[in-house]
Amino acid sequence: MKTILVVLDGLNYQVARETMGYLHAQCAVGRGRLYQLECELPSLSRPLYECILTGVPPVLSGIVGNHVDRLSTGQSVFHYAREAGLTTAAAAYHWVSELYNRTPFVPARDRHTHDKSLAIQHGHFYYDDTYPDSHLFDDAESLRLQHDPDFLFIHPMNIDDTGHKFGQDSMQYRNKARVADGILSHYLGTWLEEGYQVIVTADHGMNNDRSHGGILPEERQVPMFVFGAAFSQQEAAPLQTELCGTVCQLLDINHDKPYCADLLA
Repeated sequence: MKTILVVLDGLNYQVARETMGYLHAQCAVGRGRLYQLECELPSLSRPLYECILTGVPPVLSGIVGNHVDRLSTGQSVFHYAREAGLTTAAAAYHWVSELYNRTPFVPARDRHTHDKSLAIQHGHFYYDDTYPDSHLFDDAESLRLQHDPDFLFIHPMNIDDTGHKFGQDSMQYRNKARVADGILSHYLGTWLEEGYQVIVTADHGMNNDRSHGGILPEERQVPMFVFGAAFSQQEAAPLQTELCGTVCQLLDINHDKPYCADLLA
């Protein structure tokens, strides 16, 4: 089944549980469910993009910090999907392009990518943390409408950027989460009507020091909303390392990654 994976960068579980009114409304009418994940360590962005998309924890992948600028040596959802003859797309921060397409990122070459030989065949990549989430979701929807990808990865940055400026316990951080929820309300209904399976999660959370990277619950506990007919909506305890394999199961493609069977119908 066609699948969309949304990673709301820097969104911790508590704030998602308290502010994402639209997503909760979809869950309330039986279209989805919210689970809690604990992110791997260190609770940093680039290492956890790699973890989510390959199922490999940072200490094993070698992507242990945001400074590690090299291609992934693992097999990602993008690689498995391409090898299965499926179409891949991403609207995401440029570190995702550097992990799975080409590094270093050259904006004039890589910002808008359309190359079927690459792991991410169709991409819109941004490199400014203040790039508006509204624009990023429009970029993603443009890719969906134009290229009909089997797997679409959507990765906005404004929640994380706001958390670094104001901290986790701030109205600015909470309101930025509400903005993302509102943006999703423009798209999720259509995606579900068209038969997509949708996961909305986060890489890591945020603390009141305006940072993350450690073991505090507010840094490690992140949401995982699931929507679509392929999900059981039953009790489950998914791991962040199981996201890659779970998406591969949804896409019905061969893989060798762990996945959370209890999530699936």
